[in-house]
Amino acid sequence: MLSRRTLTASVAALALAPLLAACGGDSDAATTTNGGGTKKVGNINIGPDQNRIRGKKVDKIAALLPAAVRKRGTLRLGGSADASPPLGFFATDDKTRIGSEIDIATLVADTLGLKVQQELVSWENLFVGLDSGKFDAVFSNVTVTEERKEKYDFATYRLDNIAFEAKKGTSWRVKGPADVAGKTIAVSSGTNQEKILVDWSKRNEKAGRGPVTIKYFQKDTDYYLALQSGRIDAYLGPSPAAAYHVASAGQSRIIGTISGGGDQIQGEIAATTKKGSGLVDAYAAALNQVISDGSYARVLKRWGLSSEAVPKSVINPEGLPKT
Repeated sequence: MLSRRTLTASVAALALAPLLAACGGDSDAATTTNGGGTKKVGNINIGPDQNRIRGKKVDKIAALLPAAVRKRGTLRLGGSADASPPLGFFATDDKTRIGSEIDIATLVADTLGLKVQQELVSWENLFVGLDSGKFDAVFSNVTVTEERKEKYDFATYRLDNIAFEAKKGTSWRVKGPADVAGKTIAVSSGTNQEKILVDWSKRNEKAGRGPVTIKYFQKDTDYYLALQSGRIDAYLGPSPAAAYHVASAGQSRIIGTISGGGDQIQGEIAATTKKGSGLVDAYAAALNQVISDGSYARVLKRWGLSSEAVPKSVINPEGLPKT
């Protein structure tokens, strides 16, 4: 997406608030604790004991790293301090950082023979850290855009999708603009998904169909309360957040997903590094290694993100266009 600040700290409440959250599809679930103390939201472990999936060093891939990084032995990783389940958030101990992004970064680091050294900063400071050389990489839901490619190199590892979330039991499905004609849909202001929804509404009117009634709320909790009360037909938001909410509350389901680039281009999430740092080839090779050995798929599955898997990591693909 054009901005990755759409998964905000308010989503973190979903990690610890079963009142709002329930299981994948149309089945019911709750936050549970097993005999060993592991806490789960649906099938997702949100406790500090993660039993993280690990990789193994591959010497020929590690050799792609600049000599200084190999000698240092650490992957200096920038991560967004925003709590964005299931991408990155704190476990139930409020100390351990967990999520799909740190899991994928750890697999890459393992393959390169490096130890992860992560620092959590604001979204803007992720890029400041890359520019200054403080961070070797950012694995934090960064979308490839043509504007960003001018300053950064990218190695893709996940599709950038957005999702329509509707009340549990609905038979309505969304594949394109005609499917939302005449519907009332909530979206966060200033996001790329708002831009797509506004465009779809205009296209419907041009085709003689009803426009979309777009609603805005202040908090994620307000969106979900409006959904359950019937004040809106659906909520359009980032696919990972929607999948996590569906997997944690039992009151809704995903009725359609589309690219964060709309129907013009498939958006992609990528490991991000300073342009010319000499690191992107190593990241892509490591990602392709964990894709081929199956550990990448296992990570996405444990976080409910299998639908966003990529078959291959690509360096600097076509990005979302400049606006």
